[in-house]
Amino acid sequence: MNKLQMRRYAKLLAKTGINVRRGQWVVVQAELDQPEFVEMVVEELYRAGAGKVTVEWSHDALLPIHYRYQKQETLENFEKWELEKLELRTKELPAMLYLESEDPDGLAGIDQEKFTAVRTSRTKVIKPYRDRMENKYQWCIAAVPGKAWARKVFPDLKLGNTAVDALWDAILKAARADGADPVRDWMFHNDELAAKCDYLNRLKLVSLEYKSSNGTDFRVGLIENSRFCGGSEETLKGNVFNPNIPSEEIFISPKAGDADGIVYSTKPLSYQGELIEDFSVRFEGGKVVEVKAKKNQALLEKMISMDEGASRLGEVALIPYDSPINNTGILFYNTLFDENASCHLALGRGFNECLRGYESMSNEEIHEKGINDSLIHVDFMIGAKDLDIVGVTKSGERVPIFKNGNWAF
Repeated sequence: MNKLQMRRYAKLLAKTGINVRRGQWVVVQAELDQPEFVEMVVEELYRAGAGKVTVEWSHDALLPIHYRYQKQETLENFEKWELEKLELRTKELPAMLYLESEDPDGLAGIDQEKFTAVRTSRTKVIKPYRDRMENKYQWCIAAVPGKAWARKVFPDLKLGNTAVDALWDAILKAARADGADPVRDWMFHNDELAAKCDYLNRLKLVSLEYKSSNGTDFRVGLIENSRFCGGSEETLKGNVFNPNIPSEEIFISPKAGDADGIVYSTKPLSYQGELIEDFSVRFEGGKVVEVKAKKNQALLEKMISMDEGASRLGEVALIPYDSPINNTGILFYNTLFDENASCHLALGRGFNECLRGYESMSNEEIHEKGINDSLIHVDFMIGAKDLDIVGVTKSGERVPIFKNGNWAF
């Protein structure tokens, strides 16, 4: 892999993804797959002004082993030092950089009943800390290749590091990090996304209607005084950052409890280390009332029953079918990339920042306005080549938003 381009990518994550502030503490979470790149990232974070960088390593392959031999109550238990670390982060608010590289099939065969129970239990403990940090710190999710992930994406490239190099190329291209100046390229990209958000927000839409020849026929209501967002975001103190690299989406949190119809997936969903494939989700009165899947339907059913909010929508995202990621023709088996290939929805937790004036509201007031709350936030892809989306205004005017899978304006 081209070391110069890797260095440019590392700089992009430090300066545009996290946009580290001088003297700031940054936590990097990474698998063991790309230690050389992690070294580059740490150095670029310091060059950008970080005062301290902490790297937390993990190894995806250990998780099935832990679940095979540990009791459920042991896995659910939080040690005192773990709670102290969570408390420290709510006070210090370090910037967080998450580097994904895990095997899409890494948890295949794990006891899903046990895994779901443990995850639910631990998430309930973590959620209050996360809520206290919401919109107060910079964070960014990005990716680097792992060998198992690369073999999954490129099964015909098995010799040496060929598959890993191919995945590096695909990641950099999808992340708009394959040029001579990715930081500059992202400035232009963020400006383009902001312009689309401005147009959609001026329409003051009250609902969106979706139709596609695959059977998708769906309507979702929007919250009054909500807004479309995309690209860079700001903390409550005004620190700008890009939470996802790559990102092609314009998104909004719809009104919880206001969705009807059926949607069909157009890409597999990687969830808890397994793939849910060829599925549909039907809504009535804002809640999922039926799911069907050719593969892992039981896992999908468990997901939507995680808690009350897991069966409601937290996000509606608009991405053209003719997107850079979709045009690669690659199925990444990774939600960070596949969700940015075409339109998607997300079940579970919504985004407070999609509600104007959220800064002066309590969490309870935000949820009363219609932002969904849940332990989960799971994106699944519904974008199709012939997907049409119509926006409806308060006066009843019908405005084309998408035509044949792409922007209609």
